[in-house]
Amino acid sequence: MMILVGGEKGGSGKSCLAQNLAVYFASHKKAIVLMVDCDPQRTTSDWIQARNGDPSLPTINCIQLYGKIRNDLLSLVQHYDYVIVDCGGQDNLALRAAMSVADHVIIPLRPKRRDLKTVPHMEDMLSTCKMVNPKMLASFVITQCPSLPNQVKRILEAKEVCTSYGINVLNAVTFSRNIYDDSEEQGSSVLEIEPQGKAAQEMITIAEELMAMEPDNAHEFN
Repeated sequence: MMILVGGEKGGSGKSCLAQNLAVYFASHKKAIVLMVDCDPQRTTSDWIQARNGDPSLPTINCIQLYGKIRNDLLSLVQHYDYVIVDCGGQDNLALRAAMSVADHVIIPLRPKRRDLKTVPHMEDMLSTCKMVNPKMLASFVITQCPSLPNQVKRILEAKEVCTSYGINVLNAVTFSRNIYDDSEEQGSSVLEIEPQGKAAQEMITIAEELMAMEPDNAHEFN
């Protein structure tokens, strides 16, 4: 299975989500996982480098690919249980190429106006890629949510904006927690630093919701 974590807006936690999903599948599902870093900022590659320097952490393979990567991805997915593709926060060749072959496209968005403004363009991009990849499932996930109770309305409104374009939105969300940054800096994950913590449960919930998705739940892009 190939999961693409991408989107047009930077700073929404794409690399963090991709990394934690990779750890989830490698540790909880005992799967053979490959991460593909398509982001010129090399966030995931740097994370892997830090990770490989800690012998206590299970190794996760990672390669860098840029540009027209469709054929490379098609070849790689045959050799791994999960290929997790981390694309940077911009519309580029790699993002569109990955969309054309991915099983799941996960688009993290913060519940902020500047993030939600990218939804129409993402819907257009998904519609185009769906023509060549009809099996693709696409979902938004609301990330870095404020944890104050009076901010719940903001989260619900963000979900409503996404669903108004006919695209699935995961029930699961992530909240703004320091442990996400702390774990990434160490080459680790929230699942490993605090397995029973709230952040770990957020990631487990996202991963399980992805696995439970059926094709008939996907947006058909009519």
